[in-house]
Amino acid sequence: MITKTYKLETLTCPSCMAKIEGALKKTDGVKDTEVLFNSSKAKVTFDESIIESEDIKFVIERLGYKVLGEK
Repeated sequence: MITKTYKLETLTCPSCMAKIEGALKKTDGVKDTEVLFNSSKAKVTFDESIIESEDIKFVIERLGYKVLGEK
């Protein structure tokens, strides 16, 4: 398991946070996720043998939110 933090474009409402969390929690290989509304970050713990970081970014961006970076 690995945990990465993704910096997102500014989230405008709490429903944005819930939307991203919900989509990530349904994604195979994602063990845990927490989206921080005030800092516009998504902290994701995932199994890198099942899913790659690029796939997680794709899930977020498919919802219409830009990923500005990761660490």
